[in-house]
Amino acid sequence: MSTQTAPKKRVTIHELRRMKDAGDKIAMVTAYDATAARLVAAAGVDAVLVGDSLGMAVQGHDSTLPVTLDQMVYHSAMVRRGLEREGGRAHLVGDLPFGSYQASTDDAVKAAMRLVAEAGVQAVKLEGGADYVEVVRRIVRAGVPVMGHIGLTPQSVHKMGGYVVQGKDSDKAQQILRDARALEAAGCYAIVLECIPAELARIVTSQLRIPTIGIGAGPHVDGQVLVYTDLLGLDLSFTPKFAKHFAEGGVLVRDAVAAYVGEVKGRTFPADEHSFHSAPVRLVPAPVEDDHEEPQGGVMGAPI
Repeated sequence: MSTQTAPKKRVTIHELRRMKDAGDKIAMVTAYDATAARLVAAAGVDAVLVGDSLGMAVQGHDSTLPVTLDQMVYHSAMVRRGLEREGGRAHLVGDLPFGSYQASTDDAVKAAMRLVAEAGVQAVKLEGGADYVEVVRRIVRAGVPVMGHIGLTPQSVHKMGGYVVQGKDSDKAQQILRDARALEAAGCYAIVLECIPAELARIVTSQLRIPTIGIGAGPHVDGQVLVYTDLLGLDLSFTPKFAKHFAEGGVLVRDAVAAYVGEVKGRTFPADEHSFHSAPVRLVPAPVEDDHEEPQGGVMGAPI
């Protein structure tokens, strides 16, 4: 009998749909590099999103708007390599950043194909509702699965007047439901619902055949997604209402680095167990080379 471990079955768009139908919750986390990808994959997440949130979580911007398509390809490829090191089970989604799909459907298809061909993602995510139905159709027609994203859409932060909860009144709630239905009809295989009332998220989820993934949308969705740095509590200055620190990673990292600094300055690190040794060797000192050259033309440069 073979002792080899059976390969992990990759989570596909069909598996996510099966999970919704079976009532199994979907756990999704963002990741931006290979190390994070390996850790979240080892923890058993179902899906990983390489979000343009890296603009804020990694690059230090105050919005996602400066993130480029080249950067998304770069980070998505790193995450893919990390997931492959852990068996490649998690479903991998890459964000289409601001400016990569809004101008034309041709731009959108090319951007989506780059993320698949160059970075190795299985699907792309884009923000927007009914206005982007044709974009979704074209990308899906090109063979790339699309995850929708409605509610609070960070790429439209200026239009929305800030990062505020969406769908709180009847008209806006109705529009979010219309957007969700339109995206499903256009071919989206799942939809992210961000920062909308839990009651609205429950209604949207119940009326769609495709999975809903919530972030700040309450418990009545098919799955949840959290930003890696929020989940770990790495940013000591930022705790959004919808996020939960499952560890105080920022405190842990700060204290660990402070301990390192203290040991370096106190001459206790590196200790003997951190050092390499060899048998005594005799070293012949290298001759000292005299780089000084007399100027041409004799002493003090006098003519010969």
